Amino acid sequence: MSRLENHCWTCSCASRVDPTEPSSPAANWLKAKEMMSIITSVLTTAYGSLHHVRTANLLRRGLVLFTVGAFLALVLNLLQIQRNVTLFPEEVMTTLFSSAWWIPPCCGTGAAVIGLLYPCLDSHLGEPHKFKREWASVMRCIAVFVGINHASVKLDFDNNVQLSLTLAALSLGLWWTFDRSRSGFGLGVTTAFLATAFTQLLVYNGVYQYTSPDFLYVRSWLPCIFFSGGVTVGNIGRQLAMGCVEKPHND
Repeated sequence: MSRLENHCWTCSCASRVDPTEPSSPAANWLKAKEMMSIITSVLTTAYGSLHHVRTANLLRRGLVLFTVGAFLALVLNLLQIQRNVTLFPEEVMTTLFSSAWWIPPCCGTGAAVIGLLYPCLDSHLGEPHKFKREWASVMRCIAVFVGINHASVKLDFDNNVQLSLTLAALSLGLWWTFDRSRSGFGLGVTTAFLATAFTQLLVYNGVYQYTSPDFLYVRSWLPCIFFSGGVTVGNIGRQLAMGCVEKPHND
């Protein structure tokens, strides 16, 4: 009888499972939970680092685009003032930033927004832009844009309509030569429309004026300048975005 009781006691003790044993389900569950916690911590840290890197790249690209846009606006606006295309109050001619200080910051901000929108729109449409993706092409595009602006104040036609058609052809040629994308054309047209409307509002409120306006309060060729400027800044933004993506692969 005692032998039978000892046998039953031994069986009951053997049937109890220690949760700390490696083969028990409880231990496996604890290990899985610990592993998931480690993985979650690693992913959170990696996501935070990636978000920080992307934010830093975005700010860096925006600063470069702002600087380029402000510099081009300052130079090209002075060119138009010297050729009496645009007329500012007299104090502007005596001191450079007395009342026209807002032009470079506004154009720089617009350049930053447009330049950052171009690669985002390419990614959203699933059409990565790979046509002439090199800095040499971007620099040639900038040179052509400056040339179009120079032509707008240097070329002498019988009327503004002929000049506007010529600049429109040059602007479309710039887009076809350095862009050829639907997103580039669409954003260029949008930029031309919004910038022209904003300029009309400024001239209407007497901030400054154009000589010989033939398109409401401005020159009819002004949308062509804004279109080519949007395409140019977009190419700069695309190249900057591509440089940030390809930098880790240079080694």
